[in-house]
Parts: sequence; structure tokens; C-alpha cells
Amino acid sequence: MNTTASKRKCEISAQTSIHWFRHGQRLHDNPALLDALDGCDTLYPVFIFDGQVAGTDTAGYNRWRFLLESLEDLDRQFQKHGGRLYVFKGDPVVVLKNLFKEWGVTKLTIEQDPEPIWQDRDCRVKSLCEDEGVTCVEKISHTLWNPHVIIKLNGGLPPVTYMLFNQVARSTGKPDRPVGDPDFTKVKLPVSDNHSEQFGVPSLADMGVKPECKEQDDRINKWMGGETKALELLESRLKLEAEAFEKNIFLPNQHQVDLIGSPMSLSAYLRFGCVSVRKFYWGIQDTYVKLKGKDAPLSATAQLMWREYFYTMSLNNINYNKVENNPICLKINWIKDDKKLERWLQGETGFPWIDAIMKQLRAEGWVHQAARHAVACFLTRGDLWLSWEDGLKVFYKYLLDADWSVCAGNWMWVASSAFEDVLQCPKCFCPVRYGIRMDPKGAYIRRYLPVLKEMPLRYLFQPWKAPLEVQEAAGCIVGKDYPSPMVDHMLAAKVNRKKMMDIKEIMKTDTGKQYCAPVNQTEVGQFAFLQELTDPSNTCLSDVTCQALNVQECM
Repeated sequence: MNTTASKRKCEISAQTSIHWFRHGQRLHDNPALLDALDGCDTLYPVFIFDGQVAGTDTAGYNRWRFLLESLEDLDRQFQKHGGRLYVFKGDPVVVLKNLFKEWGVTKLTIEQDPEPIWQDRDCRVKSLCEDEGVTCVEKISHTLWNPHVIIKLNGGLPPVTYMLFNQVARSTGKPDRPVGDPDFTKVKLPVSDNHSEQFGVPSLADMGVKPECKEQDDRINKWMGGETKALELLESRLKLEAEAFEKNIFLPNQHQVDLIGSPMSLSAYLRFGCVSVRKFYWGIQDTYVKLKGKDAPLSATAQLMWREYFYTMSLNNINYNKVENNPICLKINWIKDDKKLERWLQGETGFPWIDAIMKQLRAEGWVHQAARHAVACFLTRGDLWLSWEDGLKVFYKYLLDADWSVCAGNWMWVASSAFEDVLQCPKCFCPVRYGIRMDPKGAYIRRYLPVLKEMPLRYLFQPWKAPLEVQEAAGCIVGKDYPSPMVDHMLAAKVNRKKMMDIKEIMKTDTGKQYCAPVNQTEVGQFAFLQELTDPSNTCLSDVTCQALNVQECM
């Protein structure tokens, strides 16, 4: 680490800070960064690749690209202020110990990473700071509330239902508002000699990351990482929210699911901290107050509340993303079948709605939440009876927004491995009818399964039912150009339903295990993106009349 800064070591003030970026890859609303600047003469912004940071141990090509783009955006922003982002590889304790000595560091600041998988790393670094006489400051800004406080107020246990979580969270008061932007005019931001070569953001090639398929470099929807893009998207999203509020609609991306429109989700930017969750939350709240003259209801920010809930549920549960030794997870006798798992992963199940989703996932790194529920149910209790852990590993690799806790929480829910009291598995997401409901014109399927682009809409969602002459005219012979269905859905759904109901009977005698659960059917419907249909004669709120969940009429 032969830097210009080290050559000027004698000139550096005694007050030298490192702000260590992990998540929280932004300058706005970054209280830990502001603390680093407080009373500081010299600041070094640092990111350390340790093999795990920001989920890199499971990340695939798209997520790696998004992360590196985010770091490049940070570096460009620091360059505008005369500095650079310093990027290192190695054990954070070893890297930081060397930097403390070389740069004469007096303070280290970090944003809290609340998930338990990061606690060993952070405890070791805090111990290092204590040993080296370096002040370590940790601030809360990756979540709206401090999950430790939520659990303490709930008697030392996480609130096991979403509604209980909201009650406890509200009792602590409203989330803090975003803090101001950093002012770098009063600090030195040293730049090393040959900075780009020694400490610059690495390329995908430097990290040994390559695309799996050509579609990953030839995406239809191009998600670009970084705070700059995140703030642009936030502005557009708040305009969309305002338009919805004027029509008395909440969660517009859920109310009218648009599978082929321009990407409007901020989930990936929240996951990496490129946009502040508090800025998003208060943006929604303030927009509603401006239009309606009163506080927004809970439903206006429900998606952010689910995020908070899952973070809190995972806080002290290191096995949260596993079946074994997970106190909130129902142990189900899932089967192991690598061939079936691979067909699902590759989008070759023979069900166009499912396959289109998986093709988009691998190519672009993002699919709508409604689509995630469909493929998750198909893999688990709906059709294949494979473990949600297998599906979670796939999402960890491909989803841009997959973080450790929220992603696992979603999988446990859809697989009915938690939240079991109301979601009793009498129905599953039908891979035909649910697809018709979400993609009524077939535009989504035709985009991501071009092999079926000439198939008539009547047969698009179940092409195996098309007469041979129709298949020939469409240039797609089922079993040759496109696979036949890998399961008989109607039979598989009935068999799996019986399995789940048998498990429910066993659960009645297991009084010592406390399961997470929704409190009513409306909550189930909101989670599953099953709001009322626009046709009042065909309503659905995830009840027994819902066509999207109807097994008997599915095929």
C-alpha cells in the first residue's frame, strides 16, 4: 500500500476517518458517512472485497455487474470532490489493521448490516478498533427502524406476525427522516499515485466473472447500478405514486402488474443501499400528505414494511435461510431431484408462464414479485415438491435484489414453510390460469419465449393442447421445439395438497413450535399480489373462488 498519503503521513491531521462502505453504497442520507466527516481533517472512503460482502459469495453475473456499477458510480462522485474510492481485497480485519497504521486512522464509521451473517465480521472489526484505539461508529440507515429495538420492545422475541410487527414498530415512533448530504469542502480526500491500477474498482474480468448466456449481455431491460440511477428512478417512482394516490390507489406496481413496461422497482437499489429506504419511505409519505392533507395509511408503504419485518424476523436466527434448525420453519419432506431443478432453472418446464419468468430471471436479474410467487409455488408445494432452499439458492445467484433475509422470508412464505395458520395450502398458483391473469395478451411470454411468438393466444399458455396443424403453422412443435409439460399439474397439485393437509394434521399436535402466520386472508392476498380484479363480476382476494389459485379448473 505505497500511497502518496503514506508519504505525507507526518502532514496528516490526527483526525483521520475511514468510512467503510458495504451496503449503503450512496452519499445521500448516510449518517455514518456524516459522522466520519464530523471533526475530521482527512477522509478515506473504502470498500473491501472479502468473498462475501454484499452477497458476492452467491452472486451471479448480473448481480456482480450491478455491484461494480454501483461502486464505479461512488468513485465518480468522489472524483467530483477531488477524491477517489479505495477498493481492497482480503479479510477486513487484516486490511483495516494495515490501513489504521499506514493512514493514522482515528475513526472508522459503518452503516449497520443487521443480518446475522455479518455479525461475526463486524464483531471482529469492532474488537480490532478497540485494540488499536480507533473509534468505531455504527449508524442505522439500511432499515427504517433498529431491529434490535423492535425485538426488545416485543419482550426479547421478534414479532411473529406482520401486523404485530407494525404495531410494535409504530410504538417506537415514526422512522427518522433522511439526513443531509455530506460536505467534503472542509476535509482532505487523498488520492494515491496510480490509484486506478492499485485501488480502483475492478472489472468483471478482474473478478473472474463471466456471463452464462448471451442474453445476459443482450438484455431487454438493462438495470444499471449506482446512486445516480437510483435517484433518477426514485423521482419517476414518486410521480407514479402521486398519480396513483390521486385515483385512491396504493402500491401501483401491485395494483396493476405491468410485466413488460419500463422497470420501476427500486428493490435492487434498496438491497445495495444505492437509495435510502428512509428517503423512499418519506417520499411516499410526504407525497400523500401533499395530495390528501393527512398521513398515508399503512398500505401505502406496505412493501417497505414487509422488508422491515423480514429483517427483524431474521435478526438472531442464523439458520433463517435453511430448513434445519430454523425455529420458524416447518420441516417438510421435500424431495431431491436435480434434473427437475435444472429444468425449472433453465425455463424448460413446458409451462410457458413459468418458463418465461425463469428466462427473464437468468437474462436480466429481476422479475416481478407476482412472477416470483408463481415460479416458487411451482417448484415447491404446487408441482415439483422440491425444497424452497433449492429455489432460494437460484434466487441468491440471479436476482439483483436478493438479500439474505427478505429473499428467504419470501420463499418460506410461498412454500408454506412458515406463515402457516392461514395459508393452509388448499390451492396453489396455477401455472396456466395465473399466467393468463397476469399476462392476458401473452406479450410477456412472447417476449421471453420467442419460440412461441407465433402461437395463437388461445393455446399460448398451454401449447400442448394446440392441434398439430396449429403447432406447425406457429413453427413450434411441442416436444421438439418446445418441451412438453414436465408434470401433470392437475394431478401434482392434488397430490401435493394432500401432503400439505397431512402435515397440517401433524402440526396440530406440535404445540411447542411457534410458526409465523398472517392474521387474515386480506394479508395473504396483499402478499401474493392478488388484489381485486378490474372486472367486478370476477373478483379475487385469494379466497376459494380465485381463478388464479383454482386447481380443479386449471387444466
